[in-house]
Amino acid sequence: MKNHVWRPLFVVLGLVAVILLVRLFIVPDDFSVGERGYMYGYHRLGNEQEWKDFKTKFRTSTYCNDCHEEKMAERVGSPHALIECENCHGLAGDHPDNPEKLTLDRSRELCLRCHTRLAYPSSQRKDLAGIDPQEHNPGDACVDCHNPHRPNLEEM
Repeated sequence: MKNHVWRPLFVVLGLVAVILLVRLFIVPDDFSVGERGYMYGYHRLGNEQEWKDFKTKFRTSTYCNDCHEEKMAERVGSPHALIECENCHGLAGDHPDNPEKLTLDRSRELCLRCHTRLAYPSSQRKDLAGIDPQEHNPGDACVDCHNPHRPNLEEM
């Protein structure tokens, strides 16, 4: 074979060798090794404790239910019952200690993320109750007239 074939082949083989050599030093020994030998994924036995110690930022509605049973009961049967509390009330993180009270987003923009009328015939977005933000009470906050925990009710 001629040099124009061998040179690129040697370059590719050299790159593969360099990548394998670098991988040998960079990738931890326990990466992708499980009880049954090699396994696919990003699980490392060596950093399980690191993940256990990782500070939780997001909680679930179950966490909120312990102290806010009355608000959770309001949401039963509501279309918003599927939405986690933190979408509107902010991260629960260390709540109730820090912050003592969560920041509530009462902005119109929060509601319009889902409720701006977008008639996409091929998506489920058309099934959401949507408004034209230019015509429906422009400048007013949605929560002035609508209860987000019971959105089926027209007025609060």
